[in-house]
Amino acid sequence: MQPVVAAVNPMRILLLSSCLFVGGIANAANDLPGGGIDPEALSRHVRVLASDEFEGRAPASTGEQRTVDYLVEQFKANGLQPGGSDGGWVQEVPLVRAQVEGEVQASVSLAGKPQPLRNGEDVTLQSLRPQGEVAITDAPLVFVGYGITAPERQWDDYKGVDLRGKIAVVLINDADFQADAPGAFEGRAVTYYGRWTYKFEEAARRGAEGVLIVHETEPAAYPWATVKASGTSPLFDIERSEADALAQHTPLRGWMQRALAERIFSAAGLDFEAEKRKAMQADFQPKVLGDARLSTHFRLKRERVISRNVVAKLEGSQHPQESVIFSAHWDAFGIGEPDVAGQTVRHGAIDNATGVASVLELARVFAAGPRPQRSLYFLALTAEEKGLLGASYYAAHPLAPLETTAAVLNIEMFSPDGETADIATWGNGRVSLEGDVDRVAKARGRRWSPDPNLEAGFYYRADHFAFARKGVPAITVGAGLDKRDGGVAAGRALRDAYFARCYHQPCDAWSPQWDARGLAADTLLVYDLGLELANSRQWPRWQQGAEFEAARNASESARR
Repeated sequence: MQPVVAAVNPMRILLLSSCLFVGGIANAANDLPGGGIDPEALSRHVRVLASDEFEGRAPASTGEQRTVDYLVEQFKANGLQPGGSDGGWVQEVPLVRAQVEGEVQASVSLAGKPQPLRNGEDVTLQSLRPQGEVAITDAPLVFVGYGITAPERQWDDYKGVDLRGKIAVVLINDADFQADAPGAFEGRAVTYYGRWTYKFEEAARRGAEGVLIVHETEPAAYPWATVKASGTSPLFDIERSEADALAQHTPLRGWMQRALAERIFSAAGLDFEAEKRKAMQADFQPKVLGDARLSTHFRLKRERVISRNVVAKLEGSQHPQESVIFSAHWDAFGIGEPDVAGQTVRHGAIDNATGVASVLELARVFAAGPRPQRSLYFLALTAEEKGLLGASYYAAHPLAPLETTAAVLNIEMFSPDGETADIATWGNGRVSLEGDVDRVAKARGRRWSPDPNLEAGFYYRADHFAFARKGVPAITVGAGLDKRDGGVAAGRALRDAYFARCYHQPCDAWSPQWDARGLAADTLLVYDLGLELANSRQWPRWQQGAEFEAARNASESARR
């Protein structure tokens, strides 16, 4: 791994409190099968998966093949059974890959004067429409606030505006995020309406020619560098009919920097911040942004590709038709533009080789012990970074019935910074599994911490969400912040540094300075909960009134 700045290891800057691993995890775990959760094995898996040789693990790439081969090899070596399609180790996931070919030409005309736009710097422009090129000339820009239509909240930002031939300009997150007091969206905790995926979907339903989301770091929960990394990478979509693809996607989609939005608003005689405040109210009215016009032209290469979920299982001894799923996504962002040190491989070490390593280690330990009563499935899912596509495909084509899937325990971004007093789950799932995590954590002398950053919308940004939408009780387990050495302040500083500098960037790389005891301690808690679920006759439940309760209740008879 090359340094970000001369003579300085970037992960050493990031992982300020890390130290070389010199021992095992707490003695409490020594009675587990197979010698227990092994920190050195976890670190080794990450080192391999995040190496340059795996080329950033992009779907449908050489890096994918190496990743799949490694995962299958590890599952086989540890005595797992193939759990994929037709008795194999994989579930094929048919996708469409769309990538820009050549240069993106773009400009915005203000007061009749065209101003060139740099793709990746001022904007990121893409398309998932079934078309060979994007060619838009002088399309008017219309500000539609947060771009939300939520009848159950008495909210409609569009107010019937005709967007045919026009570009919708929308804000990221929800209308309450920076409001003075909680309103229709219940405060800073983002709902699905605040996610970029929803913004694109709704603009397509409204017939817009295109949609540009205004990027701001705090409400987006990541810097422009993250937008650039994903926005200049190939897009992936599930395979659709042409009619469905036309209906689901606008001809143009992308993001713009806030500074560009301010220029456009100012040229229209509007103050961006003032208009943003108006958009926080239900009586907001869409506004044509003066004479601003967007023009762009670029070519697209579209191709059908097959990616793969890797699936291993242990068949249950007494109730094999019932299952518990352990999952993590194996994909990262592949090879991109060079960073300041010339690195092009976006290694995806923390995000999410750590999660995959935990799934591998869980599979090894479970396979070394007594056969559980329920079947266990170990999923390494593809294309999470492209919109939870591998998880969504599995949820639509399950290899074990979802009605009798007791729970999904998804793992994302465990910390390499040593042990914490707490463990976290992403978002507010309103599901009994959150209390279960707290209980098993306390049994190990730790505790569960609710997500401290609900405004980031993490509940909608991880693979468990694809299962939750189908009604399956599902959570994503992630690292806590309360470091044994330095407390919450130290943990928060490390996390903030990671998201500011290395999230989806080449410096998200394995380092020999990692302290893998934290990885092992967190994996141990997932094991504890998974073991309990695997041998239980109980079924985790959504809280009354939770948004996915009805979907689960519809299949209640299958679990009697």
